[in-house]
Amino acid sequence: MDATIYHNPKCSTSRKALQALRDAGIEPTVVKYLDEPYSREQLVELFADAGVTPTQAVRTREALYKELDLASATDDQILDAMVEHPILVERPIVVTAKGARIPRPIDKLDEIL
Repeated sequence: MDATIYHNPKCSTSRKALQALRDAGIEPTVVKYLDEPYSREQLVELFADAGVTPTQAVRTREALYKELDLASATDDQILDAMVEHPILVERPIVVTAKGARIPRPIDKLDEIL
């Protein structure tokens, strides 16, 4: 099975998801999205495939979320902020032929394996 993980190695959930993929016998393509930022179109597609909105996929605990006053922002404004500051995107995002998921909790990964 082909898989891609949009990964932040500093994130424990992202590391767990990568290990879960490997434990399932899958060696995914690893995209370190902080080094290779998302395009707006890419985020729109990933969120649609995962069945989430930008509001649901933003990291509300990031200090930048408060600094940019994203609590009152529209989805379009959140997308723009995510493109400019990829740290705001919830992580990881895992994509397989069965769809995309933000595996929080980690067992959501099973839905696309």
